[in-house]
Amino acid sequence: MSKADKPLPSLHYLEPRIRISRLLAALGYAGLLLCLFIYNAFIADLHGANPVVIIGVLLVPLLIFLPGIALGNVRAHAWLCFAINLYFIYGVQTCFQPGRELYGAILVGTSVLYFITALGYVRWSFQAQRVRALHPAGA
Repeated sequence: MSKADKPLPSLHYLEPRIRISRLLAALGYAGLLLCLFIYNAFIADLHGANPVVIIGVLLVPLLIFLPGIALGNVRAHAWLCFAINLYFIYGVQTCFQPGRELYGAILVGTSVLYFITALGYVRWSFQAQRVRALHPAGA
């Protein structure tokens, strides 16, 4: 426990940050989905592998979170922050493969964009919930 509890920010301060961070997190999430799909469906040489299987293996873990992300569920964003790290690692590894540097950089960029903005969304949303609990609108 800290010596003194820090005061919570006002809703006036939190609400714009929540909206912007959710929008940027959705942009990073959609960018990652599109990048994985477009590259593996149209550009990658899969050496005879079935593209549906490859795309499914890459996208299904992300698509599991789609309903929660679309509804703005704070816990879904928090859990996807754990899963998104796998795509960050995949992107970093891809950056070191000749001819795939741009693809890897886009994967890293979109996963970092999602991770940072989703953490902000989770933090500010939980702070806003605490402020609303302390100061109900009807009271």
